[in-house]
Amino acid sequence: MSRFEVPAWEWYGWGGEEMKFPDGWTVHERNMTGHVAPALASEEIAERLKHPVGTPPLSELAMGKRRCAVIFDDMTRPTKTWQFLPAVLDELHAGGLSDDGIAFVMATGAHGARGLQDFQKKLGEDVPRRFLVFNHNAYENLVYVGETSRGTPVYVNREVMGCDLKVALGAVMPHFGYGFGGGSKMLLPGVSGLESITANHRIMEGTGPGRIAENVRRLDSEEAAQMAGLDFSVNALLNAGCDASDLVCGEVVEAQREGVKRARVNYSTPTVRDADVVVCNGYPMANEGYKAYHIGIESVREGGDLVFLIYTPEGCRVHYYNGRFGTEYGGVNWTPDVYVKRPWRMGRVTVVSPQRTKADEYYYGNGATWVRSWEEAKDLLLDAHGREAEVALYPCAAMQISEANAANR
Repeated sequence: MSRFEVPAWEWYGWGGEEMKFPDGWTVHERNMTGHVAPALASEEIAERLKHPVGTPPLSELAMGKRRCAVIFDDMTRPTKTWQFLPAVLDELHAGGLSDDGIAFVMATGAHGARGLQDFQKKLGEDVPRRFLVFNHNAYENLVYVGETSRGTPVYVNREVMGCDLKVALGAVMPHFGYGFGGGSKMLLPGVSGLESITANHRIMEGTGPGRIAENVRRLDSEEAAQMAGLDFSVNALLNAGCDASDLVCGEVVEAQREGVKRARVNYSTPTVRDADVVVCNGYPMANEGYKAYHIGIESVREGGDLVFLIYTPEGCRVHYYNGRFGTEYGGVNWTPDVYVKRPWRMGRVTVVSPQRTKADEYYYGNGATWVRSWEEAKDLLLDAHGREAEVALYPCAAMQISEANAANR
C-alpha cells in the first residue's frame, strides 16, 4: 500500500494528513515547481524591499507623509504576512512614520469580517496591540473616487482613503478571475464597496487562470487602484509550506507583472492526463477549496472521479457577493452552481471533509458525495475502479496551475 502525506489545516496548526492508496493503484503525485523552494531569510526580505520595481523604496515614499494605510489580505489567502511585515515597518519608520501614523485594514472585499485571533495569525501577536487594525466593510464608510473607463464606480474604504500613503501586502497566486492575484486586487475588490466589486466581478472578458494581458477584469481593477492612489505593493510567492520564497515589491502594476513572471514558474505543475481518479487537496485555501477544481478537470478522464480534500474547521468563507444566505437565495450574484458547474466530464465528485456544513455543499456541485475521511472515500473509489487505477494527486491544488495555463498570457 502506497502512502503519501498532504499539507493541511492552514491557519489551524499547519499539519499534514496521511493518505493510503491500495496496492495496484498507480499514484502520480504532481508538485508545483516551487514546492520545496526555500523560505526567504529576513535579510533577503529587507534587500528586496530596498530595491522595488518602478518606484523609489518605501522609506522614501514615507517621507513627509502624515498617515499610512497598510492593506493586508484576509484568511482566504495563506500569506504569512508576519514573515515580511517587520521589514515593511522598518521601511515606514525609516521614512519618519511612527506607530501612531500607521493603520492596518484587512482586505476582506465581499468576505465576512474577522476577529483578533485572525489578525494575530496574519500579522503576529504584537501588531494588534501596537497598531489600529480594522476590518473592511463593503457596505459603509466608503469614499467615492470616480468611475473607471469601463464604467465601474469606485468606492474605497474610508480609512484607506484618509491616508496619504497606501501600501498593500499580499501574494501572487493563480486566480481564475484575475489570472493571478496580488497587486491591484488588494484594492479592488480588497477594500472596495460592494457596488464596485459587483461591477468589476461581472466583467468576464479575458478572464481565466494565468490570463493577464487581455484580462479586462484585472485591467479595470488596476485602473481603480491608480485612481485611489495605491502607492506600493508587496507581493509574496509561496512554497508548499506557504512561506514566502520570493518577494516582489514596488509600483502596483509593474511589481505585479514581475511577480507574475516568477509565479508562472513557481506554481506551474505538470499534469496527468485522463486519470481514473484525481485527488485535489483544497490546501492552502480550504475555506475556498473549490478553487482546486481547475487543475482537477484538466486531469480526469471522462467518467472518472474527482476528489476534493477539505481540511479546515471553518467551512466555506462568508461571501456577500455570491454566497448563500437562504434556502434558495444569496448574494447579488448567487446561483446554485456559482462555482462548480456540472455536469463535467467526470462521473462523480467526492468531497472529503471532517467538518461539514450542509449549506456549503453547493460550492462543489449538486450531487457531490460528502464523506468525513479519506478512508471512506477510498472505499467508494475501490467499488468503482477495482484494484487497478491511475491516480493523479495534487497536494497544493488550490494554488497549483497546469503548465498550459501557466503559459497563458
